[in-house]
Amino acid sequence: MTQKKLLLIVNPRAGRNKSRSPLFDAISVFSEAGYLISVHKTTAPRDAIETVARVGGQYDLIVAAGGDGTLNEAIAGLMQLENPPLLGYLPQGSTNDFASCLQLSNNPVTAAISIVRSLPRALDIGQWNERSFVYVASFGAFAKSSYSAPQSAKNALGHLAYILEGMKDLDSLRPYRLRITADGEQLDGEYLFGAVCNSTSIGGLMKLDPERVVLDDGKFELLLIPNPKTAAELQSLVLALLNQQYDSQGLVFRHVSSIHVETDEQIPWSLDGEYAPAVPEINIINHQKALRMLL
Repeated sequence: MTQKKLLLIVNPRAGRNKSRSPLFDAISVFSEAGYLISVHKTTAPRDAIETVARVGGQYDLIVAAGGDGTLNEAIAGLMQLENPPLLGYLPQGSTNDFASCLQLSNNPVTAAISIVRSLPRALDIGQWNERSFVYVASFGAFAKSSYSAPQSAKNALGHLAYILEGMKDLDSLRPYRLRITADGEQLDGEYLFGAVCNSTSIGGLMKLDPERVVLDDGKFELLLIPNPKTAAELQSLVLALLNQQYDSQGLVFRHVSSIHVETDEQIPWSLDGEYAPAVPEINIINHQKALRMLL
């Protein structure tokens, strides 16, 4: 019987303060499950993408050990393969939104045991122009604050910390005017923030009921925060965000499979927490059940 092969992509910069011992124990779990393991430590941005695209087809399983950015790169590499192998994830970063959505353990050993014992689950993958994302593409006020809120504030205030971080500089924020078509619906307007996601948690800002987010239904969840014209509108928007009432209070919330965005402004985006430079025209597509992941 041919031995199964596993490629472990490790980002040594992720979770720098964490002990590496559990990662070695996780490797033992994979070995005991019958995998012949190769370990690749990333050395630069895009290293994981290029490595997985080049050699990933030789393996039965690709496991990303790092933060959401490492997972994003591994997926981008897999999406370049005609017959991509299975995917696994050992969350090791400071921000593990997608792991939270999937209810994956931050303990590498526990996560590894789950990988070897689980059945493959289909996963939709997003495409933002030529780039891939697995759980969110976002722009505007909260795109940065989702990842820049101080850890002490996150620990103490949780969801509220992200709202406060994004709102504290509102006076200096300006809305972005965009022409948006979502599954044929025109949503042109001025927005402070937008997110196209396939997750129950977005940087602590968005928390969706798991029953509303299906990871392989071919649909994204689209949230747009319009520019408030009055103090009363601003208050309503803040309350709607705090209470997670995304279907009301002026917020725009849709389940869509494709989005086209045009703008004359310089609007940087964040893809799974990774920077994406501004471009005037963006096509976002849902590739339904593009990959299979062991959860």
